[in-house]
Amino acid sequence: MLSESDISKFENTIGYTFEDKSLLIQAFTHSSFVNEQKINKKPDYERLEFLGDAVLEMLSSEYLFKKYPDKKEGEMSKIRASLVCEPALAFDAEKLDIRHYMQLGKGEEATGGRNKESIIADMVEAVIGALFLDGGIEESKKFIYKYVLTNEESMQMFSDSKSILQEIVQGQNMGQIRYEICGERGPEHDKIFDVCVFVGDKNFGEGSGKTKKAAEQKAAYKAILELKKIK
Repeated sequence: MLSESDISKFENTIGYTFEDKSLLIQAFTHSSFVNEQKINKKPDYERLEFLGDAVLEMLSSEYLFKKYPDKKEGEMSKIRASLVCEPALAFDAEKLDIRHYMQLGKGEEATGGRNKESIIADMVEAVIGALFLDGGIEESKKFIYKYVLTNEESMQMFSDSKSILQEIVQGQNMGQIRYEICGERGPEHDKIFDVCVFVGDKNFGEGSGKTKKAAEQKAAYKAILELKKIK
């Protein structure tokens, strides 16, 4: 259960105090949690996520429209997709510690729901929806600009980091890229994979994820950032 201190902690993190605290609680409440409550059932995050998704699409579109006056619709759509896709939103959510605030049912908890990128990303959108209802479009905009649109170039790299890393390494004739599992954590039903990416014999980055593919993507992203430092 979310405590008052949890709510205050999150409000302090994002720099906004909710008039209606129930909206924030709803944003962090999964349907599995609601289904296990016998009395005093509260709504889950799904309606807020629906609203937040629309607000996020509108504000990210406005941002790109103003920033790139010469780009065509297709180009802007591609950039927007990289910024607001599920892995990118889950990555953004790490700064907010969304996992800590999730209200999940016992079954969802047991099957690793707290680490599912789909749920984490949905809850980010639900928070945007809650902010829109409680504080209006400007509060939603502040949140989106601070946590979603802060590092556009990085998020574009993150969305396709393996391909971008391949292009960089090939262009500089650095050798072969190799991904290796360098660790596994957690029970079988909720395993986290740690992957290292090597260019030649050197380890350029490590990433963790619920799947090997997700861990490889994060490792590749770390490697790109490392290679950019070397330049």
